[in-house]
Amino acid sequence: MQTQVLETKAATTPEAQRLQLINEVIEEVRPNLVRDGGDCQLISVDGNKINVRLTGACVFCKLASATLEGIQAKMIEKLGEFVRVIPVPMGFKPGH
Repeated sequence: MQTQVLETKAATTPEAQRLQLINEVIEEVRPNLVRDGGDCQLISVDGNKINVRLTGACVFCKLASATLEGIQAKMIEKLGEFVRVIPVPMGFKPGH
């Protein structure tokens, strides 16, 4: 008697898959940031521009630009395309 294992794959659009990869990168770096008292939140994605907000200790950290460069490098590697990670201030609303 054979048992078949059926895999169910959610039908996702390329945009949804791309957004999932972007979120995966942020979740990958988040533990290191939180450990140091900071965090990174995805605010919006507009083409190749990925807007993020650094919070907590990251706001005043001298290495914030290096952190953003590292996140950008991971995004480029994961997505296989050039993207820019752009820090946005509190109160930023996508589309403005």
